[in-house]
Amino acid sequence: MKWIKKGLIFDPSSYNLPLNCKGYAQSPQVIVFDDFVRVYFSSRELDESGKFLSHIVFADFDKSFKKVLQISSNEVISLGNLGCFDEHGIFPLNVFRVEDEVYGYIGGWNRRKSVSVDGAIGLAVSKDDGLTFQRVNDGPILSASPNEPFLIGDPFVQKYNNIFHMWYIFGTEWIVFNEGSPADRVYKIGHAESINGIDWEKTSEGKAIVSDSLAEVESQALPTVIKIGDRFHMYFCFRHSSNFRQNPGRGYRIGHAYSDDLLNWVRDDDVFGLDMTSDTWGGIMNCYPHVFQLNGEVCMLYNGNEFGRNGFGLAVLAAD
Repeated sequence: MKWIKKGLIFDPSSYNLPLNCKGYAQSPQVIVFDDFVRVYFSSRELDESGKFLSHIVFADFDKSFKKVLQISSNEVISLGNLGCFDEHGIFPLNVFRVEDEVYGYIGGWNRRKSVSVDGAIGLAVSKDDGLTFQRVNDGPILSASPNEPFLIGDPFVQKYNNIFHMWYIFGTEWIVFNEGSPADRVYKIGHAESINGIDWEKTSEGKAIVSDSLAEVESQALPTVIKIGDRFHMYFCFRHSSNFRQNPGRGYRIGHAYSDDLLNWVRDDDVFGLDMTSDTWGGIMNCYPHVFQLNGEVCMLYNGNEFGRNGFGLAVLAAD
C-alpha cells in the first residue's frame, strides 16, 4: 500500500473555536454527507486550575477537503457530570449512522489522584444530523472489567453482517519507569460485539488482538478498521510507553494489521507505506489515524507533532 500525503488541511490556530478552546484538533472522526464532510475532533480548554479539558468541535469541509465551510459555534456535546467517567474530557467522539440517527461513541476520561487519568466508553445520540449529541446515560456502555481493570477508551465502531463491531483500547498496567517520576500507562487494542450498538460484549477480554512490534513496552491507541477488497485492514498508532513526550524517536507512529475474519489480526507495519517526512507539522510524530471511503477513494485523516496541537492532515491510498 502506498499513501499519498495531501498535507495539513486543518490548523486550529487559524479559527475561533468554541468553548474557549485553543489549539489542538485531535483524533479527527468523519461523517460523509451528500455535499460535504463533517470532521469531529477534540480540542482543549484550560480550566481554572490550569489543567486541560477536552471538548468536541466539528469542521465541515467540501468533498475535496480544500475548503472549510463552517466550524461548530455551539457545544456539540457537554462534558460529563461531576464524578462521571467523562467529567474532564471526550477524546474521541466516534460517530456512526444508525437509521435516521447518529450514534456518538464517547471516549471519556477523568482525572485521578494516584495516577493521571482513567477512562471508559459511553454513548450519545444525535437526532439533528450530528449537530448536537445527547447522552443515553451518564454511565458508560463499555468500562473496566476483571481482566481489563482501567483505561477503556478510543472506540471505533463499524457494522458487518448485521453485527456491530467495536475496537477499543484497554489498560494493562501503570509503570513507574524512573524513581520519583509519575507512572506511565500501557494499553492495547481489544474487540467487542453488539447486536444493537448499545449493549456490548467483549470478545477478547484482557487479550491484545494486535501483537507488539517494539522491543520495549509498547502502547497502542486509536484503532480504525476498513474493508479493502476482501480483506480488513486496521490502522492505529503505537509508541514506547516511557520517555515518549521528550524523546521524538519514542513517540507515536502509525501501524497496520490485517484480518480475514475481524477477530484474528496479523501485524504488518511494513505494508502501511506512509513515510514520516520533514513536514513542520508532522515530521516527528504521526498519530490518531481515521480511515474512511470518499468519492471511491480510501482516505486517512491523522495528527502530527505534539499529539495534534497543530491540526490534522489528509492522505489518500494510491490506486492499485
